[in-house]
Amino acid sequence: MIQNRLFRIPALVATGALQTLAFAPFYLWPAALLSLVLILLLCSGREAKPLFRDGWFLGLGLFGSGASWVYVSISEYGMTAAPLAAIMTLLFAMGLALFPAIAFWCWGRLADGHAGRSLWLFPAVWVLMDWVRGWLLTGFPWLYAGTAQVDGPMAPWAPVLGVHGVTFVTAVTAALLVTAWHHYRNGPRWLPAGFVAAAILPWLLAPLLSLVAWTQPEGEPLSVAAVQGNISQHDKWDPDMLRNQIRTYRELTEPLWGRDLILWPETALPATQGQSAQVLDALESRAFETGTTLVTGLPWYGNSPHYAEPVFHNSLMTVGPGQGTYHKQRLVPFGEYVPLESLLRGTIEFLSLPMSVFRPGPENQPPLQVAGGARTHPAICYEIAYADFVAQQAVDTGFLMTVSNDAWFGRSLGPFQHHQIARMRALETGRELLRGTNNGITSIVDREGHIRIRAQHYERDVLKGEIQPMTGTTPFMATGSWPVITLAAVMIVFGRQRREKAKA
Repeated sequence: MIQNRLFRIPALVATGALQTLAFAPFYLWPAALLSLVLILLLCSGREAKPLFRDGWFLGLGLFGSGASWVYVSISEYGMTAAPLAAIMTLLFAMGLALFPAIAFWCWGRLADGHAGRSLWLFPAVWVLMDWVRGWLLTGFPWLYAGTAQVDGPMAPWAPVLGVHGVTFVTAVTAALLVTAWHHYRNGPRWLPAGFVAAAILPWLLAPLLSLVAWTQPEGEPLSVAAVQGNISQHDKWDPDMLRNQIRTYRELTEPLWGRDLILWPETALPATQGQSAQVLDALESRAFETGTTLVTGLPWYGNSPHYAEPVFHNSLMTVGPGQGTYHKQRLVPFGEYVPLESLLRGTIEFLSLPMSVFRPGPENQPPLQVAGGARTHPAICYEIAYADFVAQQAVDTGFLMTVSNDAWFGRSLGPFQHHQIARMRALETGRELLRGTNNGITSIVDREGHIRIRAQHYERDVLKGEIQPMTGTTPFMATGSWPVITLAAVMIVFGRQRREKAKA
């Protein structure tokens, strides 16, 4: 029955979609492990050609369900007709599904039909597939199985191994469990117990790791606030609504002056620093008067390093006591810039979204400084999904700060998944996180990735609380994902050598 296409194709799609349940807002972290086990039961030991097809259908299930929120951006805010938006969303999922398809083809070539080799190569193939997907063509670092463990028992491994390391351990667990099952059916009965023991060992060690404090408090807590304006995306870039938007944020902010830090979300000011000069001057005067640093998102326009002409950046700017402007470095394709712009711009309305002409900011930008001398290196929207990028930026800073405008994704899975990803970054770096958004999820997250306080979703709200700056470095901050990626690469090379020896 497993080989019957009428059963196999739906089973593969469903197995891929099962992983979506591991992520927010479902939080069923065992679904990721179960999905990997089922993948191995369905696919291990098969040849490369059918595995390409298997991987594609798995990817279609995973990305078709887990990244379905793209439809909202294309249809509702990209002004694209529903049928065309559905087709574009499907094409997006089909394109992403090529990552597991190609990875599974390589898996089949390396294993060459050998079931045992197939099982122990799987974790390496899976994590390398995730890693490549995270940077190729700017990357889609979303829906990693390890992210689900921010709410699971493997969370203490995240500061040591990072999200790719947690994914790797989860895949190793699945491979060992399936190996135990095969030996239970076909081999000595004492062998399965050994494989099961090896499978559960890292899960048993996790509570011991949770006792290690990789980072320590530094100085006094900062009193902070994040303003959530809940501005409709349809009004966001309407010039006639600009005055009302500014009035909304200023009125919500007025009772908050006197705190160390007030955070406005991504492009809270939907006008450049030059166009907003009068507003920024008024805010700066109030900020210096009260000793408060205000950080706001806005589209920045001007001369920038590495560009001959003036450009737009998606930026954060400090106002009042403090220092710094940060330009976003990791841009969203088709949302903030259009690849092959000369060919695609204007073909459909979605490719002419407001402010889709941003350029990436320079590397090695200095941290922002806020009242009291605390330092933070912010991440704007999509950037928080890049684990190694955030870990590198967090060095020599006291806390994490990220802003977003998840109104682009409506009432879909997107905002919840995005928030869960941000929580994983706090866990990996051992730093508390202040997250400000236009309509949710605005929150303060502790260094263990737990939500301390959050604002009401899809409502105009203000979040008030404290952030404790931290000092110290987690192992993941020191090494990044390279130890895990190197181990996976060594396993691939070793697997290839074993295949060649078997053929000789």
